[in-house]
Amino acid sequence: MANHSQFGFQDASSPIMEELVQFHDHALMVALAICTLVLYLLALMLTEKLSSSTVDAQEIELVWTILPAAVLVMLALPSLRILYMMDEVNEPDLTLKAIGHQWYWSYEYTDFKDLTFDSYMIPTSDLPLGHFRLLEVDHRVIVPTESKIRVIVTADDVLHSWAVPSLGVKTDAIPGRLNQTSFLASRPGVYYGQCSEICGANHSFMPIVVESTPLASFENWSSLQAS
Repeated sequence: MANHSQFGFQDASSPIMEELVQFHDHALMVALAICTLVLYLLALMLTEKLSSSTVDAQEIELVWTILPAAVLVMLALPSLRILYMMDEVNEPDLTLKAIGHQWYWSYEYTDFKDLTFDSYMIPTSDLPLGHFRLLEVDHRVIVPTESKIRVIVTADDVLHSWAVPSLGVKTDAIPGRLNQTSFLASRPGVYYGQCSEICGANHSFMPIVVESTPLASFENWSSLQAS
């Protein structure tokens, strides 16, 4: 969970988010190296009195063509690898359907019969002590830890976006279309997200709360909800 003085990412709680944070650090170091080189060359040109009458400089042109191409490859290969990992949804342990409404989310556990519920934000006046304002909901999404979860995302009225930053998930909810994503919560915890698509007047009042619990606790919860 991010706090008021945090400038970086939230703590990664899934393998995908760990990969995204590492790729961000990798790209940042590449950009820092490029900026350092450019600043050094600018300072060198401003301080040295150099002159050249060279018309044909094929060696220099070859260097400044190959070097940027190599940098792009260094950025493209890890990026494509992560994109492939994010799109891969093979043999999930649990399938969850998230439906966006103005302005709340409803969920269906398609592997269980009659396990559906709506998830509304808890008003500030009813918020229990110690809970987060504008982020807590009356019904959390409960998932088992260390299990691959497939999320099918759609909308009932306008565009929405189902996003949980610490799990590395952000998928558009489009009326009449089913999008899918997946995540794996690597440890028990409560993870907060919000609709990331401006969907109307109460756009900022439809939060997402995912609670990851051990498998035994999830089975107890699902049996109680389905009964």
